[in-house]
Amino acid sequence: MSQDRTGIDLETSLGYLLKEASSALRAAMEEVLRPLDMTVTRYSCLELLAQRPGLSNSDLARGTFVTRQSMNVLLQQLEIEGFVTRPAAAPVGKILPTRLTAAGRRSLEKASAAVRSVEVRMLSGMTTDEQAAAFDALKSMIRSLRDRPSGA
Repeated sequence: MSQDRTGIDLETSLGYLLKEASSALRAAMEEVLRPLDMTVTRYSCLELLAQRPGLSNSDLARGTFVTRQSMNVLLQQLEIEGFVTRPAAAPVGKILPTRLTAAGRRSLEKASAAVRSVEVRMLSGMTTDEQAAAFDALKSMIRSLRDRPSGA
């Protein structure tokens, strides 16, 4: 019985391979972050705040790939735990800029080292040139998907 196959061949699909790599990376990150009582989303939020202090809830949600509602819950928890501070009232408009506290920085320092070890392991089978080429290829794919409307 022959079937007309119009689907994607998962063995040769770059998109599927990227998703598999993303899933493997997330699992490896969760594994090293778990002993630090940290999730990938929590780590990503702290890392973004360290690099871009004062980001809004919406900016953090976009940067960590979660909803604004999920980010708001996380920020409330981080604030209770003393890892971030937000003003009681928005200095301008509705945005409550968030900043790391000293405790947040200490927690992030340990998490960053753990995540860096995963990235080093992930890249260990690649030469420096291969790493640079992979970086350039991924950036190009992201640009292509974001810059061109679907179906164009």
